[in-house]
Amino acid sequence: MAVSSFSFSSATLSRRVNLPLKPSCSTCSGPTIIASSKDASIDEERSGNCKRRSLLLGVGASSLLPTKLLLAQEKPPNYAEFVDLEDGYSYYYPSDWIGFDFRGHDSAFKDRYLQLQNVRLSFIPTNKTDINEMGSIEKVVAYLVRHVYSTPTQVPDVFDMQERTTDGKNYYTFEYTLTSPNFSRAAFATIAVGNGRYYTLIVGANERRWRRVRNQLKVVADSFKVLDI
Repeated sequence: MAVSSFSFSSATLSRRVNLPLKPSCSTCSGPTIIASSKDASIDEERSGNCKRRSLLLGVGASSLLPTKLLLAQEKPPNYAEFVDLEDGYSYYYPSDWIGFDFRGHDSAFKDRYLQLQNVRLSFIPTNKTDINEMGSIEKVVAYLVRHVYSTPTQVPDVFDMQERTTDGKNYYTFEYTLTSPNFSRAAFATIAVGNGRYYTLIVGANERRWRRVRNQLKVVADSFKVLDI
């Protein structure tokens, strides 16, 4: 698949966004988890009105996968894949992470021992058909980190922004931190529009561990895809 991307890291961008833009701070593949109302369930989680049914595929179960998924790029080593056929999305996550309930989200996984190191995905209805209709990446990111992701006591910083197109769908991915007097968190967010939904995937960790896990979590952010339903 053709993927094009570009990143913003100039002082000009910092002025546009009106936020400080800072410089970026054994090999076996994991399983694929398929979520679909048509599949048998081994794990059912509810959060508000969100419902997830997951099927952990084993040997001989690949026939349940659509052909386009079977032909997709192979997972990197040490990652598993979560595919939600009913709600139309997929992403990778570290294969040693476990699923958990995250209020208001459709799916979520976390490190077994470091609970603040996690990925979660949510979506809301929209009449938009493409993320570009929400506005430029600078305007969208500035609004999100200042008015949606942060609280009045937190200071948001944007480190990097990237825009990509995969299989005809556009995505915004950005790196940011939220700093409060006693705690700082760093994260990547990837947002996209499709299927009448506005999807948000956020993967992050405590800022003190960010340098150590940043590259690992960037794989998760870049793997997010919207699937046609």
